[in-house]
Amino acid sequence: MNIKISADSTCDLSPALIAQYGIDITPLYIVRGEETLRDGIDIVPEEIYEYVRKTGKLCHTAAVNVSDYITFFKKQLEDHDAIIHFTISSDMSGCYQNACIAAQDFPGRVFPVDSRNLSTGIGHLVLDAAIMAAEGKLTAQEIVDALNEKKAKLDVSFVLDTLEFLKAGGRCSAVAAFGANLLGLKPSIEVKDGGMGVGKKYRGNINKCYVQYIKDRLSNRDDIDTKRIFITDSGLSEEVRAELEEVVRSCQPFEEVHHTQAGCTVSQHCGPGCMGILYYHK
Repeated sequence: MNIKISADSTCDLSPALIAQYGIDITPLYIVRGEETLRDGIDIVPEEIYEYVRKTGKLCHTAAVNVSDYITFFKKQLEDHDAIIHFTISSDMSGCYQNACIAAQDFPGRVFPVDSRNLSTGIGHLVLDAAIMAAEGKLTAQEIVDALNEKKAKLDVSFVLDTLEFLKAGGRCSAVAAFGANLLGLKPSIEVKDGGMGVGKKYRGNINKCYVQYIKDRLSNRDDIDTKRIFITDSGLSEEVRAELEEVVRSCQPFEEVHHTQAGCTVSQHCGPGCMGILYYHK
C-alpha cells in the first residue's frame, strides 16, 4: 500500500526533515490585522514579533478549514492509496475536527490523527509514521493504531522567556504575567492530556534557565527513549543552540538530536525566546 504521511504546519519540522521523509504540510492561518496569511508560507515568526513591537497588537491563529483539507486530500490521493494526516491537539484547535469532516469525502482512505500534542511532539509521530509507511509492512490503520499508543509516551515542554504573548492571547492572566515578570520567573509549560499546563518555574538569566530546565528533565533518568530528541525554539542564535545541544548530550546518549524553529502558530502564542526539548519515554 502506498501511504502518504502529512501534517499541519504546527508539527514544526525543519524543511530538511520534511524533504527527507517526504512529508506534505497543510498550513494553519495567521490573522494579522485585516490580513489572513498562511503559516510558514506568507508569514514567518520574525514578522509576527515585528508586528507586535510596532502595533502592540497580537496576531491570531485559525484552523485549516474543511475546504482546504478536501482539496489537499483529493490531490494526495491521485498518487497514493491512503493518507495519514496529523493535527495539533483537538483541545487546542479545530484542525482535527475539520480534517475528520473532510475525510468523510474519501471513505477508508484518509486517516486523521489527533496528536494530543503540539510542535515537534507532533513531529515525532509524523517521522515515525513516515518510517513505518516506507517499510511497507503495515496498513494505514495499523500505523495509526501503533502511534495512538505511542503518543502517550511523548514528553513535551517548553521554557518561556516572556508571558506577554500568552497574556495577550488570553491563555495567561495579567496578574500572573505581572507577578512572573516582577519576580523574574521563567515558567515551563508542559503538555498533558492534550492541553497546556504550568510546570516548574525558573528564575534568572534565560540561558541559565534553559540549561537548568534541560538538566531537570534529562539528568539521572533511565526511562527516556534515546533514539531521538528535538530541541525546538522560537528564535535562538546558532551559538546558543550549539551550547544547548552539548547540555542535552551530556545528560543522555541520544542517537539523533534535531534542532527546529517553531513556526508561527507556536511562536505567536509563546513569543520569542521560547525553547523546549521533546522526546519519548520508554
